[in-house]
Amino acid sequence: MKKFKVGLIGFSIGGHVFHAPFIHENPDFILYKVSARKPEQQQMLAARYPEALAVQTADDIIHDPEVDLVVVATSNDVHFSLAKAALEAGKHVVVEKPFTNYSHEADELISLAKEKGLLLSVHHNARFHSDFKTVKKVIESGRLGRVVNFEGRYDRFRNFLREGAWREENLPGSGIHYDLGAHLIDQALQIFGKPDAVYADLRVERDGAKAIDNFEFILSYPGVKVSLKGQMLAKLATARYAVFGTNGCFVKWGVDPQEALLREGTAPGQVAEWGKELPEYAGTLAILENGVDVEERIPSEVGSGQDFYKNIAAALKGEAEVFVKPEQARDVIRILELAEQSWKEQRAISLKGELIS
Repeated sequence: MKKFKVGLIGFSIGGHVFHAPFIHENPDFILYKVSARKPEQQQMLAARYPEALAVQTADDIIHDPEVDLVVVATSNDVHFSLAKAALEAGKHVVVEKPFTNYSHEADELISLAKEKGLLLSVHHNARFHSDFKTVKKVIESGRLGRVVNFEGRYDRFRNFLREGAWREENLPGSGIHYDLGAHLIDQALQIFGKPDAVYADLRVERDGAKAIDNFEFILSYPGVKVSLKGQMLAKLATARYAVFGTNGCFVKWGVDPQEALLREGTAPGQVAEWGKELPEYAGTLAILENGVDVEERIPSEVGSGQDFYKNIAAALKGEAEVFVKPEQARDVIRILELAEQSWKEQRAISLKGELIS
């Protein structure tokens, strides 16, 4: 059976943490070429994936007739240009999130992929995190009753700036609202669908900072308020999710364990219970059920980042639809654009007619 040859553009954290391990362990793929320009990247590539060819430029991947799938795992500023070049060269494409810096760029890529009959998807891997899978399952169980308030957070602590990091600059696509906020928006769309309006609060809080490092998005739905937050000055852990319904609430602490393992260089196949959270991170459901007060711990679902590339392989073989559709990722970008407009104009912005998925 054919194995698809993958060209991975970018081997910094995005490439070597979030893409290469899952591509390498998927039996339908060959990690064929990787753009690794820095000596330390080349050394890591040789040690972990000796069969992969290290190249210096994206063109070495995009214009190689052997490459079937191009994965763009670079800084946000070149997502659009590299994805466009790959599609024009007849390659299937996966783009790291956020999809593009602007929604009109996303629209152009979607049209180009359709015109050429090529697969296009975006790596919204937080859909496969244990914490999100758990909160989604609890909501869908109906035990909370009618959900009226949903809070999702990505809080971290780093009170210093990373020298030379493009994310720290005041540039299109920089700031944690495009990074972490994109995850939360995508998750909200998966649970609740299209919101009616967005209101945003975007701030720069750390000394010397230029890019947004504290955000809150409020997405308005009929009867439901969705609040999505993130900051860089949370020294103590905060709840990842809090969901309130007419029967009670569900609160989930703890972070999906996959990223920490991947950053250590641990691959999915090296862990017997990959993606399984520690028992102490089980969320708490507190509800009034059949007239009785109930409080119970809800075991976390198992994180499954490998499912993203399993789906990409199935889609390439014609066995499944793409799970993360580019139109969905485009809508995330449109909401981010209008959120910035909301903060500048200090008002809620209607999303009616703005979203396409």
